[in-house]
Amino acid sequence: MFSQVLAFYCRAVNRVVYWMGVSASILMPLLAATVAFEVFSRYVLGAPTIWAYDVSLFLFGYIAALGGALAQQNKAHINVDVFYLSVSARMRSFFNLLSYSLAIFFLCVVLMMSFGKFEEAIEFNYRRQSEWAPSMAHFWLMMVVACGAFILQFTSDMVQDFYYLMTGKELIETKEEAIEASPVDYSAEAGDV
Repeated sequence: MFSQVLAFYCRAVNRVVYWMGVSASILMPLLAATVAFEVFSRYVLGAPTIWAYDVSLFLFGYIAALGGALAQQNKAHINVDVFYLSVSARMRSFFNLLSYSLAIFFLCVVLMMSFGKFEEAIEFNYRRQSEWAPSMAHFWLMMVVACGAFILQFTSDMVQDFYYLMTGKELIETKEEAIEASPVDYSAEAGDV
């Protein structure tokens, strides 16, 4: 029963992080269009915009920050493979728990600082120092959300690694494991030959 609750938590976090990352990826064509419009406006029309640089800067920040948790979910961040791959799976889980703990500490610091910056941006109406001068509040709020998503993903990964460390079994079956475990019907393939 307890393992089902843990698995439900991990699947829920994975789902939220996945959709947040996919939603952030939708901003990429908007970023490309903004940069392309600025290049066209500057070099073809001879009339550069005052907003394109700021918009592209914000969009890039949104994509990178909100996509970080999805990259963690997909294990796409850098690892020291020389040490990591030379140890047992249980030792890897132990290494993961240590590194995730440090990452969560760092992300908590960034989250608190970002929330403080968000409050200051609201209170003092902080704006970007450019000709267009957009508000900075939305950016700091996005950083709070991104850090929160990253922390949630790390807790999900920690639960899974701790479960594996204690039991030697995976908490959530991956797609590859599900394919390997499912029985294959060879009778249909035999008729094709």
